[in-house]
Amino acid sequence: MHEEGTGDRRARIVVVEDDQTVRDAVTAYLRANGYDVTAVDNGVGGLRAIREEKPDVAVVDRMLPGLSGDEICREVRTFSAVPILVLTALGEVEQRIEGLEAGADDYLVKPFALRELLLRIAGLLRRARAADAPTRVVTRDEVTIDPARRRVWIRDKEVALAAREYELLAYLFEHDGRAVSRDDILRDVWGWSFGEASTVTVHVRRLREKLEDDPRQPRYVLTEWGVGYRLSTTGAGS
Repeated sequence: MHEEGTGDRRARIVVVEDDQTVRDAVTAYLRANGYDVTAVDNGVGGLRAIREEKPDVAVVDRMLPGLSGDEICREVRTFSAVPILVLTALGEVEQRIEGLEAGADDYLVKPFALRELLLRIAGLLRRARAADAPTRVVTRDEVTIDPARRRVWIRDKEVALAAREYELLAYLFEHDGRAVSRDDILRDVWGWSFGEASTVTVHVRRLREKLEDDPRQPRYVLTEWGVGYRLSTTGAGS
């Protein structure tokens, strides 16, 4: 049994997968490892289940009847920051980037090992809960984060971030203006020992779209050429 409980209940997973063999295998494996699972075989029903059941993690196939996985991600991001893991048969970098840009937090390329799926879900849950996060509110110029409640404000206006976007911003806050590399971010935020640097680039772009007045000329999340990214402590883009 896993150890990823949510308070006094088991974590709830919504699985949206139209391939019955994959859906049945994933559902049985996750239930055997202690999760409550709702399995859906189409995009429209999957979106409804995510909206109504408010799961702790959503596992969504990219190619679905009714609504695609990308469409589900975009729609979910209008009302929820639930971590989304996309299952895709498309291994090309551009295809994976499209899923991340749509709002996915992580992806797994088919065929995959069920054990890896379990580890990815556990990682998403740990980061979403941030049980060991500091409780004090921190402000860097015009940006404020509340780690205990995982909330963010710009100039007193709250900004809704997806789980991975929040984790990326909190990581930059932790480094207090020091530049961090994409590899560091992949390791410390995603928990990956290797992976596509473009994954980080996509999430930085999404974060800037929500934080910045002009994402093309960022004032807060800055690129440190040849190194990676850093958080401006002045809000002046310097």
